[in-house]
Amino acid sequence: MTQKNDEKILILGGARSGKSSYALTLAKDIIKPHKTPSKKALFLATASPKDKEMQKRIEAHKRERGELFHTIEEEFYLANCLRNRAGSFDVIVIDCITMWITNLFLNKEKELENEIKDLEKLLNELTTPTIMISNEIGLGIVPENKMARKFRDILGKVNQRLARLSTSVIFMAAGIPLKIK
Repeated sequence: MTQKNDEKILILGGARSGKSSYALTLAKDIIKPHKTPSKKALFLATASPKDKEMQKRIEAHKRERGELFHTIEEEFYLANCLRNRAGSFDVIVIDCITMWITNLFLNKEKELENEIKDLEKLLNELTTPTIMISNEIGLGIVPENKMARKFRDILGKVNQRLARLSTSVIFMAAGIPLKIK
């Protein structure tokens, strides 16, 4: 796949479908042609280490990414975090939109729509290739409780909005990438 400077890739799929691994492969492929040690990828992580299990997972993911990736953890303000840093990297990976929406939904719901709009605006302006990862949670049964249905609906709409502005959309199933846009 030939990469363009302003390419935006959205990778969707279920839990453990291979989204993150595929995103790392794409990011490394974007950097490979440069072959200079100064070229780096930005990994914007939206999860926070709230318990020991999550701390271990985060550390394992950092080891998997290696030295190529500079990791920044940001739970809420993605656009603001990226605005001043994006130009310093050759590719950006955002993992994951689902966790970001969860963080906003549970902690800063009044800011949710403004943060989504701010990220959309920034993504439209960015010239750095950007890979976004999100869960597709709308394939199962309708959630029993109101809060879960509201979250499913919000994430579904955010995924649609990001898919519209993306140049490519990949659906992951059992570790296999399926290009849908």
